[in-house]
Amino acid sequence: MDLPSFSDIQEAHKRIKPFIHRTPVLSSRQLNRLFDCQMFFKCENFQKVGAFKFRGATNAIQLLTADQKKRGVITHSSGNHAAALSLAAAISGIKAYIVMPETAPVVKKNAVEGYGAKITFCKPTLEAREETCRIIMERNGSTLIHPYDNFNIICGQGTAALELLDEKPDIDIVIAPIGGGGLMSGTSTCVKGINNKIKAIGAEPLNADDAFRSFKSGKLIPSVNPLTIADGLLTSLSQLTFSVIMKNTDDIFTAKEESIIDSMLLVWERMKIIIEPSSAIVLAVIKENPGYFREKKIGLIISGGNVDFRKLPF
Repeated sequence: MDLPSFSDIQEAHKRIKPFIHRTPVLSSRQLNRLFDCQMFFKCENFQKVGAFKFRGATNAIQLLTADQKKRGVITHSSGNHAAALSLAAAISGIKAYIVMPETAPVVKKNAVEGYGAKITFCKPTLEAREETCRIIMERNGSTLIHPYDNFNIICGQGTAALELLDEKPDIDIVIAPIGGGGLMSGTSTCVKGINNKIKAIGAEPLNADDAFRSFKSGKLIPSVNPLTIADGLLTSLSQLTFSVIMKNTDDIFTAKEESIIDSMLLVWERMKIIIEPSSAIVLAVIKENPGYFREKKIGLIISGGNVDFRKLPF
């Protein structure tokens, strides 16, 4: 299996640079004092579509052949990847077919519709998503752009860490959320490609800890009916992302639901920026493991800010 390299991420960044936002790296003296460390937040909540996913989707779209562009693209996603692929496709004049679970947040459903994609809803299971995708692909020949089990997607996602470390090269640790593992794969590959001494740490909800258990056991363990407020982190690792994470990630920490909610509220209150629960997980693992992170310089990948304001957890 070919794994993404640091040079692949560098090439992806050159490719997508004209289309993406170079998002800011922010810090908070209050939060630094509270957690006794220096934190630098790479704010992908300010990325187009409100999430890092636009990076990977844009990279994948730009690498399509002419024939693939004619037939359009398809994916299954609970929200952020769906929106990202929809916009990236629209910018290039390509049709996008999106399979979404019925339980996807309203804010994310609205975003996908707003970018002009054709949505098909399905039951909220991986099997239902994949089967619905298969039916549509057989009908119109569209190309599957998987949310994370895709080489080009991973390379695009790694560009957030590339920009972070370009601005803050003396960081000790970089933390990224883990759902399907695309962001963590790209992040860890980038971190180790730049400086092997920097630790690449994954952050995952305790209630959806399949990546943690897979990492600790050394074998891929799928997630079964996870229940977490971090709706973007519900999916299981693929063999590709698991392989990259096992190669380049130093450790994975989990955090409880209360810590995720508390951390989300802290960022809203102290930094005045909107982040979604899946983003708050990176601060939540610091909150629950203060000794490990004390007095360190830490880069945190804030993965997105797409929140349903009608269903806030606080």
